[in-house]
Amino acid sequence: MCGIFGYLGPRQASDILLDGLRRLEYRGYDSTGIAVKDETIQIFKKVGKVADLESVLPNKIAGTQGIAHTRWATHGVVSDANSHPHS
Repeated sequence: MCGIFGYLGPRQASDILLDGLRRLEYRGYDSTGIAVKDETIQIFKKVGKVADLESVLPNKIAGTQGIAHTRWATHGVVSDANSHPHS
């Protein structure tokens, strides 16, 4: 199982994506990740809950488009490499 959330709009995406992840955390709590697009696509992912991901994020992530994912590992080990989104 997983939870997937996306945003495309005028506001900075990272805070909106993290709020979406918090609401979807029950769909998967083995790992979380976000991808935010500005001039490039920045991917951040972490084993554990949304709070674990937040602890490794920079203070400011520029970009008004993004996708977020929670993972419940049904195949493959729980690891940063298996966390989504993939590049």
